[in-house]
Amino acid sequence: MKKTTLPFMIIFTCFVANVFGQARSELNFGLIGANYEIPVHKDITIAPGASTNFDLNWLTLHVKANYYFDNLFGLTDESWDVYGGAGAGYAIYNGNNNKNNGFDLALHVGGRWFWNDKWGVYLELGEGSTQGAMGGLGLTVKL
Repeated sequence: MKKTTLPFMIIFTCFVANVFGQARSELNFGLIGANYEIPVHKDITIAPGASTNFDLNWLTLHVKANYYFDNLFGLTDESWDVYGGAGAGYAIYNGNNNKNNGFDLALHVGGRWFWNDKWGVYLELGEGSTQGAMGGLGLTVKL
């Protein structure tokens, strides 16, 4: 089952991006990871990505789904985003100890501020053993 999960997630992500993609895409990157957000609805994105830890002994491949609360909260200033979501990923251990690779689900919340029409900074908090604990600080670029 584990061997088919990751290919299924990648195929599903490509399918959703091609069928439902619209508006703008964004690239988020920080010190230990990056993801590519693909809009599937005005308030929902999916984001395939990869991350590691500071020791560089884990590689995680994941897909996140984000719901943007901007419309729900009445945020009319387009320079701010508030979001939350869930993710699924597979962690691959490449260190010297006998640790197991593993599949994980996680939840996260985050916010983003754009200082101009193209660039912004994000802060995300969450929990999960894959996806860099689903948190981070980094930059966003609108594509």
